[in-house]
Amino acid sequence: MKPFMDADFLLENDVAKKLYHDYAEAMPIYDYHCHISPRMIAENHQFANIGELMLGGDHYKWRVMLSNGVDEKYIRGDASWFEKWMAFASSLKYAIGNPMYHWTHLELQRVFGITEILSEKTAEDIWNRANALLATEEYRCRGLIEKFGVKLICTTDDPIDNLEYQIALAKEDTSFKVYPAWRPDKVINIDRAGFVDYMNILSRVSGVRILNVDAMMQALENRLDYFHAAGARLSDHALDTVPYAKPDPAVAGEAFRKAMSGEELTVAEADAYKTYVLVNLARMYKARGWVQQYHIGAMRNNNPRMFAQYGPDVGFDSIDDTCIAQNLSRLLADEEREGNLPKTILYCLNPKDNYVIGTMLGNFQGEGIPGKIQFGSGWWFCDQQFGMIEQMKSLSSLGLLGRFVGMLTDSRSFISYTRHEYFRRILCNLIGKWVENGEYPEDYEVLGEIVKGICYNNAVEYFGMDVK
Repeated sequence: MKPFMDADFLLENDVAKKLYHDYAEAMPIYDYHCHISPRMIAENHQFANIGELMLGGDHYKWRVMLSNGVDEKYIRGDASWFEKWMAFASSLKYAIGNPMYHWTHLELQRVFGITEILSEKTAEDIWNRANALLATEEYRCRGLIEKFGVKLICTTDDPIDNLEYQIALAKEDTSFKVYPAWRPDKVINIDRAGFVDYMNILSRVSGVRILNVDAMMQALENRLDYFHAAGARLSDHALDTVPYAKPDPAVAGEAFRKAMSGEELTVAEADAYKTYVLVNLARMYKARGWVQQYHIGAMRNNNPRMFAQYGPDVGFDSIDDTCIAQNLSRLLADEEREGNLPKTILYCLNPKDNYVIGTMLGNFQGEGIPGKIQFGSGWWFCDQQFGMIEQMKSLSSLGLLGRFVGMLTDSRSFISYTRHEYFRRILCNLIGKWVENGEYPEDYEVLGEIVKGICYNNAVEYFGMDVK
């Protein structure tokens, strides 16, 4: 029997162990998509305790607790951090087979050097030991980032954000870079509440009087230039379902007029507007050398009572099963039609779409760019062992795994960088099995290049942002 989560955790053969320990383990981290707070980085936030650090904003852990029958008071409510920590610790033992069990113990091991199993019996001792470390300068926000060898972080930012914290950080001599990333979902979602109010704010911050869709696009371009000057080179779009209608400026303009007048839109009108905006944004991204990311397939805010009480992004989302192939193909084709398709990363939340994405990549590769169109890493509910393996198997079967830009945290937690280790172990074990089975040569010069590329080097080359 193997020891619990030892140095060879998830590594099942000698090739896998060599690939991980000799090539993957020491590679830096390039976190090109996350949701951590740039303000907390700029202010070098000091966490009050391990409860705030590990449970604050981590809806993965909240779902485990809720599934164990823990009262909302101890999840998102007004209980103390210690009470919330104890409630989580008492729930964790039931998470057998859940990646949360591994992630939590990786966090304890790598951040605090704590190897004990977290349970209701050990929770108070771990609380005290971890909190003693968190009270030191080394365990402030930036120290945690440095502990994991992170070289680059891209935050997630709305076009109306002033980026004050990223701009301030750029003036400091830190061991890592922090860049903004552009998330214009509120611009795209013309059919959701708050669109008119948002447009009024966009008008003010862009300096453009938004009277029609053309003026709105000019306002977006102004803000895009502002983001570019602040170092941004990525956009990110939550396409829960992929919209498509012929990107006719007249139809998009009429949809915009109706929305601004408070009139209800048809699905066709909303899709025409969304397609028009996405195609034009793709043109702007391509002109500036940006990468666009499409996150596809989330069904959000399913629980109306909890949404009314706590708002979005608190653990009540799931996987959508809408068909995506035809609309995605048409959208990318329209972006490509005038040669305006930028580098693009496609993520699917539903594993049923793995082969859709895996084959879609080949339709739009080119321009001499290795892996121009990427299949994004196993995302959200799929960033666990089986989801990652299936994503990489689909990519390797249908494209080039060796050009993959690898893992990202997509997290609100400052210690979820352990997920990069988790990913790297799974990657090395997958490749190790192929080599052991005689499916690929045991050539460590080539294997090492592939592993290091997927862990870090491919992202450096692909995104082209300055790293430390």
